[in-house]
Formats: sequence, structure tokens, C-alpha cells
Amino acid sequence: MNRPNIFSAIRIVGTLAAIGLPTALSAQVQNAVPTRLDLARTTIAGNYLAGRQANVAKDAAAAATYYRAALRVDPKNVEHLTMAFHSVLAEGNIEEAAKLGDRLLLADKTNRNTRLVLGVKALKAKQYSAAKTQLSQAARGPISDLVATLLTGWAMTGANDAKGAVAAIDKLAGPDWYATLKSLHAGLILDLSGNKKDAGKRFEVAYRLDNTALRVVQAYAGWLSRNGQAEEATKVLTDFDKSLPNHPLIVTALAQIKRGEKVPMIAENVQEGAAEALYNLGSALGRREEELSLANRGLAYLQLGLYLQPTHNLALLSLADLFEAMKQQQLAVDTYERVPANSPLKRSAEIQQALDMDSLDRTDAAKKQLSRLISAEPNNRDAILALGGILRERKQYAECAEAYGKAIATVGKLERANWTMLYFRGICFERSKQWDKAEADLKKALELYPDQPHVLNYLGYSWVDKGTNLDEGVRMIKRSVEQRPDDGYIVDSLGWAYYRLGNYEEAVKHLDRAVELKPTDPTINDHLGDAYWRVGRTLEARFQWSHARDLKPEPEDLVKIEQKLKTGTLEDVTAPAASNDPPPKKDGG
Repeated sequence: MNRPNIFSAIRIVGTLAAIGLPTALSAQVQNAVPTRLDLARTTIAGNYLAGRQANVAKDAAAAATYYRAALRVDPKNVEHLTMAFHSVLAEGNIEEAAKLGDRLLLADKTNRNTRLVLGVKALKAKQYSAAKTQLSQAARGPISDLVATLLTGWAMTGANDAKGAVAAIDKLAGPDWYATLKSLHAGLILDLSGNKKDAGKRFEVAYRLDNTALRVVQAYAGWLSRNGQAEEATKVLTDFDKSLPNHPLIVTALAQIKRGEKVPMIAENVQEGAAEALYNLGSALGRREEELSLANRGLAYLQLGLYLQPTHNLALLSLADLFEAMKQQQLAVDTYERVPANSPLKRSAEIQQALDMDSLDRTDAAKKQLSRLISAEPNNRDAILALGGILRERKQYAECAEAYGKAIATVGKLERANWTMLYFRGICFERSKQWDKAEADLKKALELYPDQPHVLNYLGYSWVDKGTNLDEGVRMIKRSVEQRPDDGYIVDSLGWAYYRLGNYEEAVKHLDRAVELKPTDPTINDHLGDAYWRVGRTLEARFQWSHARDLKPEPEDLVKIEQKLKTGTLEDVTAPAASNDPPPKKDGG
């Protein structure tokens, strides 16, 4: 039998209709974990198929419930057992996954991924000999080899064989990217074991290999601070801060050194060291969304790491980030809640949690949370920008402009990196009918960042639409298109500018291209319909207007589109607003 990879918890299968699953069952999968009554009404095949569909929906909790129900009826079915194992592991229920793993090994003693889970369970229980035995059978393949070797090293450290642990890590051959993690974990093991001198050498090697890696920087700077080299530790941290300013963990470490304190070790026991290894790989793999099997493996590693160290702050943030990528915002909200209140990362977690709450249409709660954070730290810009972004997306433009104004006020001297705040406030001013203020912000943004394509597009289009600075407005939009030729919104602005200038043939050319780039945007389709009408292509115009109507335009635009379809004329119909390159949902500053 061909068994699926243990970490392939999310599977692409046909629709429920295609596999004959009842509609009511489909609703159960999509909306909630099924109840016992639901399951009692479902056949074993139905449970299995519902479990697979829950995997497609990336709902590990529902999938696990369905596969458990299938197993109760057919406990020896290896396929059901394997899929149940996948789901409970993705759900983070490691104890249950280990029990299912024991059952899986009766059917397949060589199941390497099961061995990994059992090895981690033994590590948590401080059964280091058993952990080493299980982990030695978990390796095969570049990623599996590395994680199994690092975890074996930590098991050997727990058994008081740090020297053997480092030797085992050193012995592992593999791709060049192994080197940084091998040096980092060898250093962590040596440091924990009291071999400070050799630990420092390993941390220095890791730092030379990658001085942009947060955990390498933390480990090396921490070792320096604990070994009488506070000045060198400060330099390592400040150098990192130049490339990634104000990271909470770096800010905290710098403050500790300034107070004369020593920065603590990343791994203060074996379990934390093993959790760190799982986090290191899980966070990296979880970002590989284009490779589903790797992202799923990243999810499993993060869950295993949190099983060993439930308060691992960075693992919690990485897990929540992965849930967001999976469109599981409620799971992300719940995960951010687990970040300890005294963590330097708690504020960042609460900000992102608020954004996820907004995406779940809990906007009032999100705004309340962000307002609380702003009140606690009025000069901390991140929460202010997050609130501004929510207000902008919810079209509360006057409040949005006020929020961005507070963010701008936290900056002493505006620099190039601050252009986005002015750009977004300019948008909010323009949408709230405060054009003079909007124009000033957009001009200032261009002063800070000349030729920024989004700002060129927005200001240039606004001028053309208002009938002022026409030549300069068109030139600005053209410069924007030159930089972003495949951006449908920006190409639409150029086409619509020509339309407003009465050059309908040129407008059609660019609007045709814009629709090719953004075929599902109602405003762009509406613009093309208007341009077609002006050049006498009336049938095509009606088609575009009908298409725009079906794409759910804004209510005020829908009225205008329906009037054009009804009367067959553009007379006395005010042109709809151009899409103008909508800003991204998550803001920078």
C-alpha cells in the first residue's frame, strides 16, 4: 500500500459533490468540529471522506475528529490510522499522536516520522536513551537527517555525553546551509554543558556564517555578555539593529546589558535546546508555502517544538503566522493568546492578533485592543499603523487620517522609510474629501521617495481626474507604468487618464491591457466599457458593463453601471472613481 507522507496533512482532493459527500456534511466540515450526533449519522466512508475534505480546508481539528470516528469502527485500518496521526499532529496533540504512532509501528516498523514523534515524546520525559534509539531511525533525507541529528545531539546531552553529541553533529554531512545550524547547536550544547570556551568558538563560527540570523545573533551576543565582553555583545546587537531596527528581543538584550545584566542562554535545559532545533527548521519550512509538503512539515515541527517548550515565543509567532497563511485566522488568534504576558514579543503578538480579529469581522474588538496598546505606549508606532490600516480597509477615512497623523507625529525627522505613512494618510484625506491635505501629503511622500510608483500613480491620476496639472499628471502616471508595467491598477490609471483627456483610442489600448492584468476588478472593467462606448464599440461596452456589474462593485458604482445598461448612454453619468492601486492590507512605516 502506498502511504502518504506523515506531514502531508493537507491534501488536494475533489469537491464534496464530486466524491458524493452529502451537502450537510460539507457544511459541518467548513463551519465547525462535528458533534458526536453528527458522527453517529455518518458512515465510515463518510467520515473518511469528510476527514480528507477537512484537510483540504486546512481544519486539522475537524479532520482529527472524523478520522477518530472512522478508527473507532475500523481500528486496524492503516490508512485511517495514518491520516488520524497526520491530523492530531497538525492539531498539536502530541500525546495522542504518539499513541497512534505506537499503533502504526505494528504495521510498519520503519515509519521514520512516527519514530521522530516518539523520540520527541521520550525527550520530554527525559528518557534520553529511548529518545536516541527512536531518533536514530527517524533520519533519511536532507531535512530529516538534520532534525534527527540535532535532536539526537540534545538527547545525548541529556545523557551527559555532550562531547559525543557535538561529535555526532560535526559528523553529519549535507548541504552548505547545514553549517550555521550545526555550529549554533554545537555551541548551545557546549554552553549548557559548561564548556564556555569552545561554545564561544562555535557561536563565532555561526555568526561569521550568517550575522543576519536572529537566533545566531542572540546566542553569540548572549555568550559575550556572560563572559565579560559586554562591549562586544553590544556591538553585535547594534549591528543587527541597523538592518532590522527595534526587534523586541534585540531591544531587550541591549537594555539588559546596559543595566549590567547578563543575557540568558537561549537553551537553559535539554528540552529547550531540542525545541529550538524544531523551531529553527519549522519556521523556515513553514514559509515555503509554494511547497505544500514542506509547509506541512514545518507545521509539525513547530507543534513538536511547542510540546517540548510551550512558551517558546518565536515558535508561537511562527505557528500563528503559518495559520494566517493557511487562512485559519481563529487558530492564529488563539496562538497569539498563548504568548506569555511578560514576553518582549507580547505586544507584537497582540497587534497581529488584532489584525486577525479584524479579518474575522471582529473589528470593534480589534480597534479596542489596538487603542489599549496605543494608550499604554503612545509613541510606539506599530499599533498606531495597524489601527490606521484597519480604519482604511473599513473605509473610515476621517479616523484613518487621524491615526496616521498620530503615527507621523512619533517621527522626529521624516525620512525615506516614512513615505508610506504620508501616502496612506494622503489616501484617507482624499477619500474623506480633504484634497488640499491629501495633495500636500502625496507631494511630501514624493519628496522623501522620488519616483515612488504608487505615489506617482495616485497623485498623477488625482490631478487628471480633477482637471488640473494635466500634462504633469499624465507624465507621472507614465513613469509609474514604466516601473510597474504589469500592475493592472496602475495601467488602468493611465488608460483612465487618457479617457478623461478625451483620447479614447489610446484609453482603449491601455484599459484592454489593464483588464488582461486584473480581469476580476469591477472598476477596471467598467472603465473599459466606457472607453468602448466612446469609440463606437457598443456591444462590447455593454458586455464590459454587465461583467463589471456581476463582479460586485461598490454600491454607488453599481447604480451608475445599471443606469448605463438601462439607458445605453454615458450622458449625465459621473465617471466612477479609478481603482488607483489599492494599498496592501498590512502596512509598513
